[in-house]
Amino acid sequence: MSDMLQSVCRLLEDGQDLVLATILSQSGSTPRTAGTKMIVLSDGKIIGTIGGGLVEAAVQKTAAEVWLAAGGAQVKVFDLTGADAQSMDMICGGRLEILIEYVTSDPANLQIYKELDLALRKSQRLYLITVLGQGPDSKGQLLYRAVIDERSVLKESILSDTAFNTEKLNELISITDKSRYPVVFNVENQKIIVEPCFGTGTVYLYGAGHVSQQVASLAALVDFRTIVLDDRKEFANRERFKQADRVEVITSFTEPFADPAPGADSYVVIVTRGHSHDKTVLAQVLRTKAKYIGMIGSNRKRDAIYTALLQEGFTQEDLNRVYCPIGLEIGAETPEEIAVSIVAELVKHRAQRA
Repeated sequence: MSDMLQSVCRLLEDGQDLVLATILSQSGSTPRTAGTKMIVLSDGKIIGTIGGGLVEAAVQKTAAEVWLAAGGAQVKVFDLTGADAQSMDMICGGRLEILIEYVTSDPANLQIYKELDLALRKSQRLYLITVLGQGPDSKGQLLYRAVIDERSVLKESILSDTAFNTEKLNELISITDKSRYPVVFNVENQKIIVEPCFGTGTVYLYGAGHVSQQVASLAALVDFRTIVLDDRKEFANRERFKQADRVEVITSFTEPFADPAPGADSYVVIVTRGHSHDKTVLAQVLRTKAKYIGMIGSNRKRDAIYTALLQEGFTQEDLNRVYCPIGLEIGAETPEEIAVSIVAELVKHRAQRA
């Protein structure tokens, strides 16, 4: 989502209006999940994808209608089951609800999407609010767009004289608090869409060897931020970690080595070059609020490190936070296969974040 928001900001900064398609809800087997976005430009070209196929083509057609109307929004429902799926040449079956909205390049909209982009990079949680006046055939007038944190409105674009009840919006946000996906509320003659927006997680890779290199590459593909830390500059460098968000050569694993330290939206992967370094890193990471801590190694190595940490004052409850051996059990052997198992486990834990 971060790349998509950056594209939105870049286009708005260049003075280009755009149509933004967002999957509001999905059920059954569908190609993309709720929250996925796609940009449609005035010439019909797209940035991103909501799954391809005839559904995407239908969204592009609706986007053209929105462009011609020079405003407004539509909510389209696609039923990809039975005869409908066959007629649309869809292999998977399910139901998609998609918001297709016109976003003008006015300063208010630019500030809204800049605020969201900044929040993602800082792993903050914000909410994008879109209010539609409901009309026939799921066509609506865009009334209000805002970005809100848990306390107040940060940026807003008021598109109508309609009054909005901030207390009501806060109530709807509290209902959405545990969701990863947009939630649609029908309130009187308005459709209010509350979309949680937050970072998809930061992976801290301690160690810059072959496994770490493959994990960084795969983690970037599934939208994790990645930070690589090692005390060897010949390993921790941009040439080896082209897709990492940050690569840092540290003085020693025994010193404070991450700023900011792993937090509640962080995933720690310990893959250093030796048992002693793994133990040193683990002892420090256990003092953080990291959501996930994984350490590579055998059961024998794990038990030796755990015994030493217990003697140093850590508790069994502390150690229960650690996933070791790291990764899902898929019989992985090569660095590439091990990376697949590790990133699969990270994705699994991210999906359980609520």
